[in-house]
Amino acid sequence: MVFSSLVFISIFLPAVLFIYWLLPSNAGRNILLLAASLLFYAYGEPVYVFLMIASSFFNYAAALWIHSCIERRKMLLTAAVIMNLGILCIFKYTAFLAELFNSMTGWELPVPQIALPVGISFFTFQAMSYVIDVYRGEVQPQKNFMYVLLYISLFPQLIAGPIVKYHDVEKELVNRRFCVQEAAKGIRRFIGGLGKKVLIANYMGEIADTLFTAPMEQINIFGAWLGAAAYMLQIYFDFSGYSDMAIGMGQMFGFHFKENFRYPYGAVSIRDFWRRWHISLSGWFREYLYIPLGGNRKGRARTCINKMIVFACTGMWHGANVTFLFWGLYHGCFLMLEEFAAVFQKEKTGWKKLAGHVYVVLVVMIGFVFFRADHMRQGMFWVFQMFAGMHFENASMRLVMSMLTPAHLTAFAAGILASVPVMGKLGQRKPMQKILWPASLVLLAVCMMNLAGGAYNPFIYFRF
Repeated sequence: MVFSSLVFISIFLPAVLFIYWLLPSNAGRNILLLAASLLFYAYGEPVYVFLMIASSFFNYAAALWIHSCIERRKMLLTAAVIMNLGILCIFKYTAFLAELFNSMTGWELPVPQIALPVGISFFTFQAMSYVIDVYRGEVQPQKNFMYVLLYISLFPQLIAGPIVKYHDVEKELVNRRFCVQEAAKGIRRFIGGLGKKVLIANYMGEIADTLFTAPMEQINIFGAWLGAAAYMLQIYFDFSGYSDMAIGMGQMFGFHFKENFRYPYGAVSIRDFWRRWHISLSGWFREYLYIPLGGNRKGRARTCINKMIVFACTGMWHGANVTFLFWGLYHGCFLMLEEFAAVFQKEKTGWKKLAGHVYVVLVVMIGFVFFRADHMRQGMFWVFQMFAGMHFENASMRLVMSMLTPAHLTAFAAGILASVPVMGKLGQRKPMQKILWPASLVLLAVCMMNLAGGAYNPFIYFRF
């Protein structure tokens, strides 16, 4: 079950919300949320729901053990981290490692085909953050397993983030209050995120998927740029749309999740981009990997090594493919460039700020070409076509023109406009506040009609 499905929007979420609001106590509401979360996950993963429960119990027990065993705390933490990463590697990287071993050695070991549990990267990182926080003494271990399981399985952020750290919601797990105004804001936030997903990301995904799966000989300079730009908008509005829906649902139930995107395509440097893009993931790696490695406290050379390690891990977190690893290292290299090049140290104003925006968009777009590509050869071919694909035969041009329908062009324009903070600032003005609810209801109706019509509605998180 995904957020942008009629079953979820029309049945599951309204039913859970209605019962939740009727219950008088947090204890009853937590039981309802836990049951709903397990049902939500089991709807699509009837077997792997037990894996998630087992992972939650292991980390619950590990935290209690670490807290009680002062002398062996570090050893126990190491064992817990290895166990969590081991489970993640078994399900996510076994086939990749077997294929890599075969290609390097010439052997023909059988490559296991293991189905990937949805959201395993998200709930594993959340579980690890809880255990590490207990080890550091930043939180007390939770003695009630139900709260730990609810924290890890809470359905608004279970399958697509944002990655929620335990210390950010510790108090709200136990004690929170229902507020009509907050719930109303959450509903509007959810509808806004649904609009991003259904009316922008899905249309951009249709363009990107059509072009990236087309025969290579049919891709010219126009198709390459169109596909790259479409995927750049698709992945942003897919990720940020799901984050908005998760944050909105959190507000409906009394939780306050941190922002996950802040107009990243308005950044003026790659460093600035990563302060705005998938903030919960970059924050997790900064807090639990970069700083423990030494951060920037051990000289510039060690800082660069630490950053490259972090970005290699960031790439591999997304999936078992060389393209993801390359994407992470690619961003790490541009961060190193900005670390050493004097031109990036100066404050940008005027035309320099505009040049910074153009630089970020180009770097990020090319990076996402490799992120989307099935293999490195396709990524390199695509980038070559973006700058040298000067062939305009009928098949190539027909492919491009088939993607320039009024619906796709409208979604393209909406995506570009919504990528900059203009609309957000406009929505904060008092005259606009009066039409937020009518506009939200219209947007919800349009999304529902779009979904009811069987429109293209991919779930790209199956790759991650």
